[in-house]
Amino acid sequence: MSVLQILAICGMLSPIIYTAMWIIVGSLDSDYNHFRDDISSLFAVGAPNRRLAQSFVITESVLLFVFFIGLHEGITDGGGSLFGPVVLLISSILGILIAFFFPLDEGGEFTTYKGKMHIALVVIMGLLAITGMVALWIRLQSVPTWSGFAVFSLISAILSLIGVVISSIFAAGKYRGIIERIMVTPFQLFYFILSLMVFLNN
Repeated sequence: MSVLQILAICGMLSPIIYTAMWIIVGSLDSDYNHFRDDISSLFAVGAPNRRLAQSFVITESVLLFVFFIGLHEGITDGGGSLFGPVVLLISSILGILIAFFFPLDEGGEFTTYKGKMHIALVVIMGLLAITGMVALWIRLQSVPTWSGFAVFSLISAILSLIGVVISSIFAAGKYRGIIERIMVTPFQLFYFILSLMVFLNN
């Protein structure tokens, strides 16, 4: 097994761990509602299982970061633009910063500096990830081995952007939890499939 395949496994594990986090930690709190409550509330200040949720998020964020370090080399297209991999790498760094330093305030609110930074960084992280998806579509659409993934990358970008807009509209609604889970799905699927492609092509 090559180093790039090991990094790809890290990338595949990241969305699995992220999804397991909100399923497992959310089920441990009888007051938490997956339809009503957002995912970030699980590691907000004062959350009953904050440390457990935070450990999940830190782990999946670091795994994604490690994968993105080798992404440019892992894409077997003869050496294309660095822009997509670099943007995705920066996005993952923001994820690590959020997990370590910028939780939501108690009750999932965002009234303090850290709470407001959480929201701002999450939005920037999402937009960077979408930009990375588009960049990979541009880079890979004419590469035979990767052309199918290029289409998937573009579709992921479109669905992710739509999800971000819809999630923002219903951010204060009683169904924001389930809407957010639907919104993050294209991101998580993209990370997994991208990692799988790198694994299979190296």
